[in-house]
Amino acid sequence: MFTKQLQQQIQKELQSLKDQGKYKTERELSSAQGPEVELNGQRVLMFASNNYLGLGNHPEVVKAAEDALKEYGFGLSSVRFICGTQTIHKELEKRLAKFLGVDDAILYSTCFMANLGFFATITNDSFGSEEAYTDIIYSDELNHASIIDALKLMNRKVTEKRIYAHSDAKDLDKQISEDELACRNKIIATDGVFSMEGDLANLPELVKVAQKHNALLFVDDAHATGVLGATGAGTPEEQGVHGQIDILSGTLGKALGGAVGGYLAGKQEIIDLLRQKSRTYLFSNSVPPSVAAASLKALDLLEQDSSLISHVKQNSEYFRNKVKELGFKTLEGLHPIIPIMLGEASIAQEMSKKLLAEGLYVVGLWFPVVPEGTARLRVQISAAHTREHLDRALEILAKVGKEMDVI
Repeated sequence: MFTKQLQQQIQKELQSLKDQGKYKTERELSSAQGPEVELNGQRVLMFASNNYLGLGNHPEVVKAAEDALKEYGFGLSSVRFICGTQTIHKELEKRLAKFLGVDDAILYSTCFMANLGFFATITNDSFGSEEAYTDIIYSDELNHASIIDALKLMNRKVTEKRIYAHSDAKDLDKQISEDELACRNKIIATDGVFSMEGDLANLPELVKVAQKHNALLFVDDAHATGVLGATGAGTPEEQGVHGQIDILSGTLGKALGGAVGGYLAGKQEIIDLLRQKSRTYLFSNSVPPSVAAASLKALDLLEQDSSLISHVKQNSEYFRNKVKELGFKTLEGLHPIIPIMLGEASIAQEMSKKLLAEGLYVVGLWFPVVPEGTARLRVQISAAHTREHLDRALEILAKVGKEMDVI
């Protein structure tokens, strides 16, 4: 029963969020995703989307989804192991595995569910052993919420968690070396690209640490797949360790078409185990066939046209340099995520509103999404942005920045 007491508790919490300026609102688009979108009857520049390659409304991707709807239907109305697997699902898994340089891949409803499914399966299962055991997870302090939440679901009786300093392989190595707890498995968990900063994990060093300590290396590469590396295979390819990561998670919902769907890809035995025991896989409906087909087409386009990758890199470099020239403080990097550091949450909130009023859609981020005192605008660049789009966005940033005495 929804009691008066519970109602009041919820109302108090919602009001607290509003008072602190942390209450989230959703802006309703009346158009497809793209470099420009329709919002409240106004055409605005979109610089807040993960549509890195501009494939969210690409005509060939849309057509692939339409064709799949006609051939395979809208959905399977079931989970994979009952009657929810089609040839198109297996085809996509094979393509992803080949693309990422690993043994096999398994599809999930989202990357969030993939991460939850991996850690819950690997750490909570005794694998038939009656002996007491302990697993230790070493997690980067700025890892994505899906990894943080996955670690909360671990069985604390058999799993220990350690947090190492952001992108600090030396701190990680030190922690593992000093850890006196005898354990069954050591697992290193990191994002490939950290979504709030746009910086990259040092995967070559993490590979060395993993090999030194006989640890499993898990990389969430959701923001890098399709974006980084010569062929778009992500952070491992960008950093010269393609095919050397034990387990990768990623998404179909960012660069690869921008819909839904996630995956885990890696060692054959791990993928086989996940098909048997991962609850977020076993008890979730299959990825819609239209999404699978569109994702396959996105992979085709990547193979056929490397200019998509080079274009988003060129756009990102141009925009980052111009933002610095204007006097904004940003973080160094090569990824299309470009944070504009503002410090105070109130400034980030106000600037985001003013930018939108001028025709530029950029989202402000503040605590608890980012650490206290590091509020920012997160600008996201796409291959679909033309130089005109970029220059118009820079003009608006300069105008509002000067009006607010930010620059």
